[in-house]
Amino acid sequence: MSWEIVVGIETHAQLLTKSKIFSGASTIFGAPPNTQACAFDVALPGVLPVLNAHAVELAIRFGLAVGGEAVISRRSVFARKNYFYPDLPKGYQISQFEAPIVTGGAISIAIGETEKVVRLTRAHLEEDAGKSLHEDFHGMTGIDLNRAGTPLLEIVSEPDMRSAAEAVAYAKALLGLVRWIEICDGNMQEGSFRCDANVSVRRPGEPLGTRCEVKNLNSFRFIERAIDYEVRRQIAIIEDGGRIEQQTRLYDPDRDETRSMRSKEDAHDYRYFPDPDLLPLVIAERDIERIKSSMPPLPGDKRASFIRLGLSPYQATLLTSSRQAAEFADASFAGVKKATPVELANWIAGPLSARLNEEGLDFSQSRVSPAQLRDLAERVADGTISNKTASGEVLTAIWSGEGSADEVIEKRGLRQISDSGAIEKLVDEVLAANARQVEDYRAGKEKAFNSLVGQVMKASQGKANPAQVNEILRRKLSG
Repeated sequence: MSWEIVVGIETHAQLLTKSKIFSGASTIFGAPPNTQACAFDVALPGVLPVLNAHAVELAIRFGLAVGGEAVISRRSVFARKNYFYPDLPKGYQISQFEAPIVTGGAISIAIGETEKVVRLTRAHLEEDAGKSLHEDFHGMTGIDLNRAGTPLLEIVSEPDMRSAAEAVAYAKALLGLVRWIEICDGNMQEGSFRCDANVSVRRPGEPLGTRCEVKNLNSFRFIERAIDYEVRRQIAIIEDGGRIEQQTRLYDPDRDETRSMRSKEDAHDYRYFPDPDLLPLVIAERDIERIKSSMPPLPGDKRASFIRLGLSPYQATLLTSSRQAAEFADASFAGVKKATPVELANWIAGPLSARLNEEGLDFSQSRVSPAQLRDLAERVADGTISNKTASGEVLTAIWSGEGSADEVIEKRGLRQISDSGAIEKLVDEVLAANARQVEDYRAGKEKAFNSLVGQVMKASQGKANPAQVNEILRRKLSG
């Protein structure tokens, strides 16, 4: 009997503020340990929190992006989450519990050509803890409080995902969204976008199984591998007659396994109560309207507009994976004549994306402009050059700064031969010189045809129109 995988994701997105959520200390990454921790961050007696208004605005932006005004709480409350750990100086974390700033919402994900909606439970504001450092301390642990008080938006999904692939697709979509609306830089290596996966298994149709939380997954590859391992571990235990214990686990990428950290706490273990030093957060309608007016077009709206241009849902999803990609696509589509948006989408998601990935660049840093890419696609569409020449030699030359597609084509003499008479003459010469391959083709050997095409292209120095070569060659071989 098969097993069903159930996954929910909790994500901590560090908000793009210059100072911390309850103090004026800097949030710049990479400072020497304990140089960005003020009196409140280290919990000196008598200090009081002051809420960062910009962090609240960024949380509202997220609420608007995932479901409109209905999911933004006009009144939310900060609570104390009590637990004791060396990098938590106050002995509690200021968070939101019963009254979060955002409730509900949804994220759309794409698995191939299939679209799925993942519901959100909530998103709430909280402060980060410090960091325990175990390296280079001669067996001791050092405490760095630079991160203590860094503003976080914790985004909690419903357990709607049914595979590691869906979980990765959700994490990528969420990362793209928080970057798109400019509330988080999404740098997973620096810890500003961290995912915890709640994983359980069950027989189809049965109630949810006991979940285990795998903490601090800071890459998409680790998310996938950690979930896959945890699923295998849980199924093996149940099939051997055991019982899954609710616990928090850590993924070890070196051993490609999860291991237990501690038993999983429930809400009552943290003894939440409203923070007496912070008034309830009340959001005025005029502030929501002001923030709404400053929002960019959202990925879902842009995706729908691309589909209306003829792109497939898969292409539209690729081009809305980041705001820079969508803006590049929009600029490329503008003024296109002979090529189509679908053809341009293939160029953007294919050869251009490959070059950007090779050099670690995003679309805003592309060395090929939208206009240059549009002109290159136009030269393929009108038969001036072949797709192979365009995606290879011409694109490389444009990337290297040699000018526009037309300039590269003329300077390098790459214009395609489309004169049917000239191509027919080349075909006749190749057929006359390769009687054996002609016989092989007529005997049913398709590879012989490909060889003959290759020889015609070689004779033309790669300039003959491939479609015309194929058509003329087949016609003459059939005759």
